[in-house]
Amino acid sequence: MDRTENGTALRGGSRSGLRSAQWYAGDDRNAYIHRAWMRRGVPGDGFDRPQVVIANTASDLTPCNRHLTEVAASVRDGVHAAGGTPLELPVVSLGETQVRPTAMLWRNMAAMAIEEMLRANPVDAVVLLGGCDKTIPALLMAAASVDLPAVVVPGGPMLTGTFRGTPLGCGTDVWRLSEEVRGGTLSNEAFVRSESSMIRSKGHCNTMGTASTMGLLAEALGTVLPGLAGTPAPDARLLEGAHATGRLAVDLVTADRRPSTFLSKASFHNAIVTLAAIGGSTNAVVHLLAIAGRLGIDLTLDDFDRIGSRVPVLVDLQPAGRFLMDDLYRAGGLHAVLREVADLLDPAALTVSGRSLVDHLHDGGDDGQVWDREVIRPREAPLLAEGGIAVLRGNLAPDGAIIKPAAASPELLTHRGPAVVFDSIEDFHARIDDPDLDVTADSVLVLRGCGPKAYPGMPEVANMPLPTKLLEAGVRDMVRVCDGRMSGTAYGTVVLHVAPEAAAGGVLGLVRTGDTVVLDVPGRRLELDVPAEELARRTLDPATAAAFANPARGWERLYVDHVQQADSGADLDFLVGSSGSAVSRESH
Repeated sequence: MDRTENGTALRGGSRSGLRSAQWYAGDDRNAYIHRAWMRRGVPGDGFDRPQVVIANTASDLTPCNRHLTEVAASVRDGVHAAGGTPLELPVVSLGETQVRPTAMLWRNMAAMAIEEMLRANPVDAVVLLGGCDKTIPALLMAAASVDLPAVVVPGGPMLTGTFRGTPLGCGTDVWRLSEEVRGGTLSNEAFVRSESSMIRSKGHCNTMGTASTMGLLAEALGTVLPGLAGTPAPDARLLEGAHATGRLAVDLVTADRRPSTFLSKASFHNAIVTLAAIGGSTNAVVHLLAIAGRLGIDLTLDDFDRIGSRVPVLVDLQPAGRFLMDDLYRAGGLHAVLREVADLLDPAALTVSGRSLVDHLHDGGDDGQVWDREVIRPREAPLLAEGGIAVLRGNLAPDGAIIKPAAASPELLTHRGPAVVFDSIEDFHARIDDPDLDVTADSVLVLRGCGPKAYPGMPEVANMPLPTKLLEAGVRDMVRVCDGRMSGTAYGTVVLHVAPEAAAGGVLGLVRTGDTVVLDVPGRRLELDVPAEELARRTLDPATAAAFANPARGWERLYVDHVQQADSGADLDFLVGSSGSAVSRESH
């Protein structure tokens, strides 16, 4: 609670009960300035209503979010209908397909900018519009740190495209088809023709990649109007839900329902169960860790293994399965999946509605029914009996690394093989197709210099393309190890997020080509079979160190100096925690 000079407790610091009244209430010069420049058609009583900001990540350079301006219009109508004053705020937008070197480099910057703009302005509540991979995490990190009433509207997946009569999954089929071209089984001409077929409509990726995963997890956390996440972007019901969300945002102000009042460790427990059941993206691990860090919730890598690793995968979607996101929506959606694992959920976890997530699963009507058992498998016949994120440790990853067994080849989950080491992604591209490269199907491809500090920003390069000579021989998967990330749409036996990374002193920086790497997913081990005394004698190769990022200025310099490792969510050390919504000083 904020307090006035005489010590009277006031919600938001104002006798009207609205935080925005600190700007608009009164008849002095400062209140005049704040109101006058905002009038422009706003009726006089518009300043006495809850001021609901619509934080919109729409951008022509974020193609998956372009339609959010239309969604914002429906939110605006809902805010008006509930008696609030809607205000659209364009915020930093990160398009995964366009931004170089990686959108992850700016997730923390976007979160910081959004947080500061919400705190600095006369805002009583915020509706967060996101879709593409980093936008929903950045919005939730910001909302957690500023702690104003907040609710998310996920932008939704695109519809299924087809090529030659076959459904195409965004991202997943890019990786698959490109490997077929390199393996000589698909022509370049056919590959290019498939391009316009894959992206059929507005919306984000339609596989269970990071965008779809984070939209669904935002609801599992409790930050989305129950039942809305996963609605396809072109579906009119998304606009209906956006209108209802606008109305809900006004109610949140009255109830003073802020993220800190309903997000708890139990919320993250449910998100981890959901992540496993839907076969979600490995990128969700770093995002959930970062969001929890903003809330002061003690979430660790071990929680993902403890809670989620034995949860069955029930959703038969690419990249782990066959179908796509509009099939999931048609089959019953997220609630239908969660009803199958309701006994694994924490019933104490509340949602933005004020009710628990588990309560919403038992609402009346058809909500939560499964209409297609091919898409949403029954608990007794899952896609995979144990498909959650597995956390690996050992001398190669003392602080942890992760793998997604659902996307891996079962026969490779226990493997020993000689390392083939690459010091950077450029080194990898220069040598991977060299016919003289000493590599076999048993080799372990090791790519370093791709962690938060080194790249910088943890790019999605860990799902390394296989050597052409092995593709031509029919090989379609190998064990790969990297301190970076891979797209949530990708697949393969890939060990990710190795911590500490090579640039932070990790053993990954000491691996030499020919060293034996041991992967034991059932035993949760990732080891370099090199004696400890030999490792102690080794030093970082100059070529490895030369590939690490060393920016001279700007955000990249700040990022490299302050970013945490993947096992802590790769947030900046000075952004962990929250500062609340208190207004400090007058501007005039």
